[in-house]
Amino acid sequence: MVGYLMHSLSPDFLSSLRYDGLQMATLRSIGEYQGKQQLYFTQSPEALSGLRKIAVMESTESSNRLEGVVVAKDRLKSLAIKNASPKSRSEQEIAGYRDALALVHEPAEHMPFSENMIMQLHAMLYRYMPQPGGHWKASNNDIIEKHPDSSSQMRFQPVAAHLTPMAMGELAGGYTVATSTHLADPLVLVPLCILDFLCVHPFADGNGRMARLLTLLLLYQHEYAVGRYISLERIFEESKESYFETLEVSSQGWHEGKHDVRPWLNYFWGALLRAHKEFEECVGDIERGRGAKGDRVRNEILKRTMPFSISDIENACPGISRDMVRLVLRAMKAEGIIAPTGKGRGAQWQRLLSGSIE
Repeated sequence: MVGYLMHSLSPDFLSSLRYDGLQMATLRSIGEYQGKQQLYFTQSPEALSGLRKIAVMESTESSNRLEGVVVAKDRLKSLAIKNASPKSRSEQEIAGYRDALALVHEPAEHMPFSENMIMQLHAMLYRYMPQPGGHWKASNNDIIEKHPDSSSQMRFQPVAAHLTPMAMGELAGGYTVATSTHLADPLVLVPLCILDFLCVHPFADGNGRMARLLTLLLLYQHEYAVGRYISLERIFEESKESYFETLEVSSQGWHEGKHDVRPWLNYFWGALLRAHKEFEECVGDIERGRGAKGDRVRNEILKRTMPFSISDIENACPGISRDMVRLVLRAMKAEGIIAPTGKGRGAQWQRLLSGSIE
Protein backbone atom coordinates (compact mmCIF):
# COMPACT_ATOMS: atom_id res chain seq x y z
CA MET A 1 0.00 0.00 0.00
CA VAL A 2 1.61 3.29 -1.09
CA GLY A 3 2.38 5.54 1.87
CA TYR A 4 1.52 2.83 4.39
CA LEU A 5 4.89 2.99 6.08
CA MET A 6 5.96 6.64 5.96
CA HIS A 7 3.29 7.94 8.29
CA SER A 8 5.01 10.90 9.94
CA LEU A 9 6.43 12.31 6.70
CA SER A 10 3.39 11.97 4.45
CA PRO A 11 1.97 15.28 3.16
CA ASP A 12 -1.40 14.58 4.77
CA PHE A 13 0.11 13.86 8.19
CA LEU A 14 2.39 16.90 8.06
CA SER A 15 -0.43 19.21 7.00
CA SER A 16 -2.54 18.01 9.93
CA LEU A 17 0.01 19.08 12.56
CA ARG A 18 -0.80 22.12 14.67
CA TYR A 19 1.56 24.01 16.98
CA ASP A 20 0.72 25.95 20.12
CA GLY A 21 2.27 29.22 21.25
CA LEU A 22 4.92 27.62 23.44
CA GLN A 23 6.06 25.33 20.62
CA MET A 24 6.31 28.26 18.21
CA ALA A 25 8.29 30.27 20.77
CA THR A 26 10.69 27.33 21.27
CA LEU A 27 11.26 27.03 17.52
CA ARG A 28 11.91 30.77 17.27
CA SER A 29 14.43 30.59 20.11
CA ILE A 30 16.32 27.73 18.45
CA GLY A 31 16.35 29.71 15.20
CA GLU A 32 17.77 32.76 16.97
CA TYR A 33 20.52 30.72 18.59
CA GLN A 34 21.34 29.14 15.24
CA GLY A 35 21.64 32.60 13.69
CA LYS A 36 24.31 33.60 16.22
CA GLN A 37 26.34 30.41 15.81
CA GLN A 38 28.26 31.61 12.77
CA LEU A 39 29.73 34.48 14.76
CA TYR A 40 31.24 32.07 17.25
CA PHE A 41 32.44 29.73 14.49
CA THR A 42 34.51 32.50 12.92
CA GLN A 43 35.69 34.32 16.06
CA SER A 44 36.34 31.54 18.60
CA PRO A 45 38.12 28.69 16.76
CA GLU A 46 40.31 27.74 19.74
CA ALA A 47 37.37 27.56 22.11
CA LEU A 48 35.42 25.48 19.61
CA SER A 49 38.31 23.04 19.18
CA GLY A 50 38.27 22.28 22.91
CA LEU A 51 34.50 21.93 23.00
CA ARG A 52 34.55 19.61 20.02
CA LYS A 53 37.00 17.20 21.69
CA ILE A 54 34.84 17.05 24.81
CA ALA A 55 31.68 16.53 22.72
CA VAL A 56 33.18 13.60 20.80
CA MET A 57 34.18 11.88 24.04
CA GLU A 58 30.79 12.49 25.66
CA SER A 59 28.82 11.47 22.58
CA THR A 60 30.72 8.20 22.22
CA GLU A 61 30.27 7.40 25.91
CA SER A 62 26.63 8.46 26.32
CA SER A 63 25.20 6.98 23.13
CA ASN A 64 26.68 3.59 23.97
CA ARG A 65 25.79 3.81 27.66
CA LEU A 66 22.14 4.40 26.70
CA GLU A 67 22.30 0.87 25.23
CA GLY A 68 24.08 -0.60 28.26
CA VAL A 69 27.56 -0.55 26.68
CA VAL A 70 30.14 0.63 29.23
CA VAL A 71 33.95 0.58 29.34
CA ALA A 72 36.50 1.81 31.89
CA LYS A 73 37.23 5.56 31.77
CA ASP A 74 40.88 5.18 30.84
CA ARG A 75 40.00 2.78 28.03
CA LEU A 76 37.24 5.08 26.78
CA LYS A 77 39.67 7.96 26.43
CA SER A 78 42.26 5.80 24.65
CA LEU A 79 39.65 4.41 22.27
CA ALA A 80 38.10 7.82 21.59
CA ILE A 81 41.43 9.31 20.50
CA LYS A 82 42.36 6.15 18.57
CA ASN A 83 45.23 5.42 20.95
CA ALA A 84 44.21 1.80 21.53
CA SER A 85 42.70 -1.17 19.72
CA PRO A 86 39.41 -2.62 20.98
CA LYS A 87 39.84 -5.77 23.11
CA SER A 88 36.24 -6.71 24.01
CA ARG A 89 32.77 -6.56 22.50
CA SER A 90 31.99 -3.37 24.42
CA GLU A 91 35.20 -1.77 23.21
CA GLN A 92 34.43 -2.87 19.64
CA GLU A 93 31.09 -1.10 19.88
CA ILE A 94 32.73 2.03 21.30
CA ALA A 95 35.32 2.08 18.51
CA GLY A 96 32.67 1.58 15.84
CA TYR A 97 30.60 4.48 17.16
CA ARG A 98 33.72 6.64 17.29
CA ASP A 99 34.43 5.99 13.60
CA ALA A 100 30.79 6.46 12.54
CA LEU A 101 30.62 9.72 14.50
CA ALA A 102 33.79 10.95 12.78
CA LEU A 103 32.15 10.24 9.41
CA VAL A 104 29.01 12.13 10.42
CA HIS A 105 31.17 15.09 11.44
CA GLU A 106 32.55 15.32 7.92
CA PRO A 107 30.86 17.77 5.50
CA ALA A 108 27.24 16.60 5.64
CA GLU A 109 26.39 17.50 2.06
CA HIS A 110 28.41 14.48 0.92
CA MET A 111 26.03 12.12 2.76
CA PRO A 112 22.47 12.60 1.46
CA PHE A 113 19.83 10.68 3.40
CA SER A 114 19.35 7.41 1.50
CA GLU A 115 19.11 3.67 2.06
CA ASN A 116 22.70 3.17 0.94
CA MET A 117 24.02 5.87 3.27
CA ILE A 118 22.16 4.36 6.24
CA MET A 119 23.57 0.91 5.50
CA GLN A 120 27.07 2.35 5.04
CA LEU A 121 26.87 4.08 8.42
CA HIS A 122 25.63 0.90 10.11
CA ALA A 123 28.45 -1.10 8.51
CA MET A 124 30.95 1.35 9.99
CA LEU A 125 29.26 1.05 13.38
CA TYR A 126 29.94 -2.70 13.25
CA ARG A 127 33.33 -2.68 11.52
CA TYR A 128 35.13 -4.11 14.58
CA MET A 129 32.43 -6.66 15.42
CA PRO A 130 32.50 -10.37 14.44
CA GLN A 131 29.13 -10.04 12.71
CA PRO A 132 29.02 -7.60 9.78
CA GLY A 133 26.72 -4.59 9.75
CA GLY A 134 25.06 -2.81 6.86
CA HIS A 135 22.21 -5.29 6.26
CA TRP A 136 18.51 -4.95 7.02
CA LYS A 137 17.18 -7.30 9.70
CA ALA A 138 16.46 -10.86 8.61
CA SER A 139 13.88 -11.58 11.33
CA ASN A 140 11.33 -9.58 13.29
CA ASN A 141 12.67 -7.65 16.29
CA ASP A 142 9.73 -6.85 18.53
CA ILE A 143 10.57 -4.51 21.42
CA ILE A 144 9.85 -6.43 24.62
CA GLU A 145 9.88 -4.98 28.13
CA LYS A 146 11.04 -7.47 30.77
CA HIS A 147 9.86 -7.14 34.38
CA PRO A 148 11.66 -8.17 37.60
CA ASP A 149 9.16 -11.00 38.14
CA SER A 150 10.32 -12.56 34.84
CA SER A 151 7.13 -11.54 33.05
CA SER A 152 7.29 -9.46 29.88
CA GLN A 153 5.11 -7.36 27.64
CA MET A 154 5.24 -6.03 24.11
CA ARG A 155 6.22 -2.36 24.10
CA PHE A 156 6.19 -1.91 20.33
CA GLN A 157 6.04 -4.09 17.25
CA PRO A 158 8.30 -2.61 14.56
CA VAL A 159 7.81 -3.17 10.84
CA ALA A 160 8.12 -6.84 9.90
CA ALA A 161 11.46 -7.96 8.47
CA HIS A 162 10.09 -8.76 5.01
CA LEU A 163 8.61 -5.24 4.74
CA THR A 164 11.73 -3.44 5.98
CA PRO A 165 13.38 -2.80 2.58
CA MET A 166 10.17 -1.18 1.32
CA ALA A 167 9.76 0.76 4.56
CA MET A 168 13.28 2.18 4.38
CA GLY A 169 12.81 3.07 0.73
CA GLU A 170 9.65 4.97 1.61
CA LEU A 171 11.30 6.64 4.59
CA ALA A 172 14.27 7.89 2.55
CA GLY A 173 12.05 8.96 -0.33
CA GLY A 174 9.48 10.59 1.93
CA TYR A 175 12.11 12.58 3.79
CA THR A 176 13.74 13.75 0.54
CA VAL A 177 10.41 14.92 -0.87
CA ALA A 178 9.36 16.60 2.37
CA THR A 179 12.63 18.55 2.66
CA SER A 180 12.96 19.47 -1.01
CA THR A 181 9.36 20.72 -1.22
CA HIS A 182 9.44 22.38 2.22
CA LEU A 183 6.41 20.53 3.55
CA ALA A 184 7.45 21.50 7.10
CA ASP A 185 10.26 23.18 9.00
CA PRO A 186 13.46 21.08 9.19
CA LEU A 187 13.09 21.10 12.99
CA VAL A 188 9.85 19.19 12.47
CA LEU A 189 11.04 16.89 9.68
CA VAL A 190 14.28 15.74 11.38
CA PRO A 191 12.74 14.41 14.63
CA LEU A 192 9.81 12.88 12.71
CA CYS A 193 12.25 11.09 10.40
CA ILE A 194 14.07 9.72 13.45
CA LEU A 195 10.78 8.60 15.02
CA ASP A 196 9.83 6.72 11.85
CA PHE A 197 13.30 5.18 11.63
CA LEU A 198 12.92 3.79 15.14
CA CYS A 199 9.40 2.54 14.40
CA VAL A 200 10.76 0.62 11.41
CA HIS A 201 13.74 -0.59 13.53
CA PRO A 202 15.49 -1.76 10.35
CA PHE A 203 18.52 -3.50 11.88
CA ALA A 204 18.85 -6.53 14.12
CA ASP A 205 20.94 -4.41 16.51
CA GLY A 206 22.26 -0.86 16.78
CA ASN A 207 19.03 0.99 15.94
CA GLY A 208 19.26 3.38 18.90
CA ARG A 209 22.84 4.40 18.18
CA MET A 210 22.04 4.73 14.47
CA ALA A 211 19.09 7.00 15.30
CA ARG A 212 21.37 9.32 17.28
CA LEU A 213 24.00 9.38 14.53
CA LEU A 214 21.33 10.17 11.94
CA THR A 215 19.94 12.89 14.20
CA LEU A 216 23.29 14.68 14.12
CA LEU A 217 23.74 14.16 10.38
CA LEU A 218 20.31 15.53 9.45
CA LEU A 219 20.66 18.50 11.78
CA TYR A 220 24.07 19.31 10.27
CA GLN A 221 22.56 19.21 6.78
CA HIS A 222 20.17 21.97 7.85
CA GLU A 223 23.01 23.96 9.46
CA TYR A 224 22.12 23.14 13.04
CA ALA A 225 25.70 22.38 14.03
CA VAL A 226 25.51 22.65 17.82
CA GLY A 227 25.92 18.85 18.18
CA ARG A 228 29.54 19.17 17.08
CA TYR A 229 30.35 21.15 20.23
CA ILE A 230 27.73 20.20 22.82
CA SER A 231 26.94 16.47 22.99
CA LEU A 232 23.28 15.87 22.20
CA GLU A 233 23.81 12.23 23.19
CA ARG A 234 24.86 13.36 26.66
CA ILE A 235 21.73 15.50 26.95
CA PHE A 236 19.61 12.53 25.84
CA GLU A 237 21.29 10.34 28.44
CA GLU A 238 20.90 12.89 31.23
CA SER A 239 17.16 12.94 30.49
CA LYS A 240 16.90 9.33 29.38
CA GLU A 241 13.60 8.64 31.13
CA SER A 242 11.93 11.39 29.10
CA TYR A 243 13.87 10.41 25.98
CA PHE A 244 12.60 6.83 25.98
CA GLU A 245 9.15 7.68 27.33
CA THR A 246 8.33 10.30 24.68
CA LEU A 247 9.54 8.00 21.90
CA GLU A 248 7.33 5.22 23.23
CA VAL A 249 4.27 7.44 23.66
CA SER A 250 4.63 9.00 20.21
CA SER A 251 5.00 5.59 18.55
CA GLN A 252 1.63 4.34 19.81
CA GLY A 253 -0.77 4.05 16.86
CA TRP A 254 2.07 4.61 14.37
CA HIS A 255 1.15 1.64 12.17
CA GLU A 256 -2.32 3.13 11.66
CA GLY A 257 -1.02 6.67 11.18
CA LYS A 258 -2.86 7.77 14.32
CA HIS A 259 0.12 8.48 16.55
CA ASP A 260 0.60 11.70 18.54
CA VAL A 261 4.04 13.13 17.73
CA ARG A 262 3.79 16.11 20.08
CA PRO A 263 5.48 14.48 23.11
CA TRP A 264 8.52 13.51 21.04
CA LEU A 265 8.69 16.88 19.25
CA ASN A 266 8.48 18.79 22.54
CA TYR A 267 11.22 16.67 24.08
CA PHE A 268 13.48 16.92 21.01
CA TRP A 269 13.13 20.69 20.75
CA GLY A 270 13.76 21.07 24.48
CA ALA A 271 16.98 19.05 24.22
CA LEU A 272 18.14 21.07 21.22
CA LEU A 273 17.35 24.35 22.98
CA ARG A 274 19.32 23.22 26.03
CA ALA A 275 22.31 22.39 23.81
CA HIS A 276 22.21 25.85 22.22
CA LYS A 277 22.02 27.54 25.61
CA GLU A 278 25.02 25.54 26.86
CA PHE A 279 26.92 26.39 23.70
CA GLU A 280 26.31 30.12 23.99
CA GLU A 281 27.13 30.13 27.70
CA CYS A 282 30.42 28.31 27.19
CA VAL A 283 31.64 30.08 24.06
CA GLY A 284 30.10 33.41 24.97
CA ASP A 285 32.14 33.64 28.15
CA ILE A 286 35.34 33.10 26.19
CA GLU A 287 34.26 35.42 23.37
CA ARG A 288 33.62 38.24 25.85
CA GLY A 289 37.14 37.91 27.21
CA ARG A 290 36.14 36.04 30.35
CA GLY A 291 38.17 32.90 29.74
CA ALA A 292 39.77 33.43 33.16
CA LYS A 293 36.53 32.10 34.67
CA GLY A 294 37.37 28.62 33.46
CA ASP A 295 40.81 28.90 35.06
CA ARG A 296 39.24 29.96 38.38
CA VAL A 297 36.96 26.91 38.35
CA ARG A 298 39.80 24.59 37.38
CA ASN A 299 42.09 25.90 40.11
CA GLU A 300 39.34 25.54 42.71
CA ILE A 301 38.78 21.92 41.69
CA LEU A 302 42.49 21.13 41.80
CA LYS A 303 42.61 22.31 45.43
CA ARG A 304 39.99 19.78 46.49
CA THR A 305 41.18 16.65 48.28
CA MET A 306 37.73 15.47 49.39
CA PRO A 307 34.67 14.70 47.21
CA PHE A 308 32.80 17.86 46.19
CA SER A 309 29.56 18.88 44.48
CA ILE A 310 28.81 21.38 41.71
CA SER A 311 27.26 23.63 44.36
CA ASP A 312 30.51 23.58 46.33
CA ILE A 313 32.40 24.93 43.32
CA GLU A 314 29.68 27.48 42.55
CA ASN A 315 29.83 28.81 46.11
CA ALA A 316 33.62 29.05 45.94
CA CYS A 317 33.51 30.86 42.59
CA PRO A 318 30.83 33.59 42.85
CA GLY A 319 29.74 35.12 39.57
CA ILE A 320 30.42 31.97 37.53
CA SER A 321 27.44 30.15 36.04
CA ARG A 322 26.60 26.49 36.65
CA ASP A 323 26.96 25.78 32.92
CA MET A 324 30.56 27.04 33.01
CA VAL A 325 31.29 24.88 36.08
CA ARG A 326 29.82 21.87 34.27
CA LEU A 327 31.93 22.58 31.17
CA VAL A 328 35.15 22.61 33.21
CA LEU A 329 34.09 19.46 35.08
CA ARG A 330 33.46 17.63 31.81
CA ALA A 331 36.78 18.79 30.38
CA MET A 332 38.69 17.63 33.45
CA LYS A 333 36.79 14.34 33.43
CA ALA A 334 37.83 13.79 29.80
CA GLU A 335 41.44 14.50 30.83
CA GLY A 336 41.22 11.85 33.55
CA ILE A 337 41.78 14.33 36.38
CA ILE A 338 38.42 13.91 38.12
CA ALA A 339 35.54 11.42 38.10
CA PRO A 340 31.92 11.47 39.32
CA THR A 341 31.07 9.39 42.37
CA GLY A 342 27.34 9.13 41.65
CA LYS A 343 24.45 10.37 39.52
CA GLY A 344 21.55 12.76 39.98
CA ARG A 345 21.24 15.88 42.11
CA GLY A 346 23.31 14.44 44.94
CA ALA A 347 26.21 13.44 42.69
CA GLN A 348 29.69 14.40 43.77
CA TRP A 349 33.10 14.53 42.12
CA GLN A 350 36.54 13.57 43.30
CA ARG A 351 40.15 14.03 42.25
CA LEU A 352 41.88 10.98 40.80
CA LEU A 353 45.33 10.15 42.09
CA SER A 354 46.53 9.63 38.54
CA GLY A 355 45.29 13.05 37.47
CA SER A 356 48.02 15.55 36.71
CA ILE A 357 48.12 18.98 38.29
CA GLU A 358 48.91 21.63 35.80
